[in-house]
Amino acid sequence: MAAIKEKAESQVVQGGGRKPPVPVLVLVLLLVLGGAYYFYSGKKIADLPDDRLPVSGRIEGYETNIGPKVGGRIDFVGFREGDSVKVGDLLVQLSDADIQAQLKSAQARKEKAAENVEECAYQINVVDRQLEESRLRLMQSSEDTQARVNEAEASLSQAQARLSEAEAQLTLAKADLSLARIRKDRYAFLASRGAVTTDENDQAQTNHQSQEALVKSRESALEAAQRQLHIAEASLKQARSTRLNPGMIKAQAGVLEGQLAQARFKLKSAEHEVVAAQADIDQIKANIAYLNIKSPINGIVTARSVEPGAVVVPGQTLLSLIDLSVVYLRGYIPEGKIGLVRVGQKALIKLDSDPDKSIDGKVIQIDPEGSFTPENIYFKDDRVKQVFGIKISIENKNGVGFAKPGMPADAEIVIK
Repeated sequence: MAAIKEKAESQVVQGGGRKPPVPVLVLVLLLVLGGAYYFYSGKKIADLPDDRLPVSGRIEGYETNIGPKVGGRIDFVGFREGDSVKVGDLLVQLSDADIQAQLKSAQARKEKAAENVEECAYQINVVDRQLEESRLRLMQSSEDTQARVNEAEASLSQAQARLSEAEAQLTLAKADLSLARIRKDRYAFLASRGAVTTDENDQAQTNHQSQEALVKSRESALEAAQRQLHIAEASLKQARSTRLNPGMIKAQAGVLEGQLAQARFKLKSAEHEVVAAQADIDQIKANIAYLNIKSPINGIVTARSVEPGAVVVPGQTLLSLIDLSVVYLRGYIPEGKIGLVRVGQKALIKLDSDPDKSIDGKVIQIDPEGSFTPENIYFKDDRVKQVFGIKISIENKNGVGFAKPGMPADAEIVIK
C-alpha cells in the first residue's frame, strides 16, 4: 500500500502537483464501501437473475400432539425427547383396571339379557300353543254345543215318554189290584159258605198279592221315570248352558293373545338390552384399545410432558412428534415484493450446512396479513418495515431427512 501511495504521489508530482477532484474521491469511496458490503455480506446479488427472488428463514415442521381419547393413570411411556418412532410403536400405555371391571359388568348385563330373551321366547312358545288349543276348542265348542242340546232334548223327550208309560202302567196295575181285591173278598165270602173251593179262594188271594206287588213295581218304575225326567231336564239345562262356552273360550283366547303380545314385547325389550349391552362391550373394548396409544407417524419425539403414574384426561398432550419427511422453509418477504409471490411457484432451497446443494421446493402458503419483523425491535424506523410470512415445501427426496427443523436456510423463488 505504501508503494502504491508513493507511486500515486510521484504521479501527482509529475502531473504538475494537481490533486484529484472531490467527486472522484466520493466515487472511489462508494466503490470501496460497495465492495466491502459485497465481500462481507456473502450475498452475490449481482449473480441472481431477474426472475429470482431471494428469501431467508429457517426449516420448520408440522408437530403432532399425542393425547389419549380416554382418561386414566399412565403405566408406561416408551420414548423420550429425541427418540425416533415408527408408525405403530407403543408410545404410552394407560392402566386398564377400571375399564376391565366395566367390561365384566357389561358382559354380565349381556348374559342376563340373553337369558331374558330365551325365557321370553319360551313363554311365547307356551302361550302360542295355548292360544292354538283355545282356538281349536272354540271351533269344537261351537259345533258340539248344538249337538249336545239336541241330544239332551231327545233324552228329555224319551224320559217324558217313559214317565207317561210308567204312569199308565201304574194306573193299569192299580185297576187290576182293585179288581183282585174285590175278587179276593168275594171268594173269601163264598168259600165261607162253601160256594167255591178252597183252591179257587187261594188263587184269588194269590192274584191279589201279585197285583199289589205289581202296583209297587209300577210305582217304583214311575219314580225311576220321574228321576230320569229330572236328569234329562238337568242335562238339557247343562247342554243349553254350553252355549256360553264359545264366548268363554273366546274370552280366554283374548287373554292369551294379550299375554302373547306382552311376551313378544318383553322379547323385543330383552333383545334391545342384548344389543345395548353388546354396544357397551364394543365401546369398552374400543376404550381398552385406546389405552394403548401408538404412533400415527414416523418421526422424532420433540416433547414429553408426562411420566408413569400421572393421571391424565382425554385430549391432554402427552408427547409431541414431528415428521422429518414433511418439513418446510418459513421465511418472510418484504411488503414491496410480496406481490411477486404466488402459491405454487417453484423455489430452490440452500442450507448453510451445504450451500452448494440445491433442494427443490414450492410455495405452499402466503400469510393473509403482514407482520413486523424482527419482533424484538422497538425502534420506530424498524417497526414500519412490514413483511409477509410464506411457507416453501421441500419437494425432492434429496432434502428429506437432510433438512431438519431449526436449521437456517435461504431460498430463491422463481417469480417468472
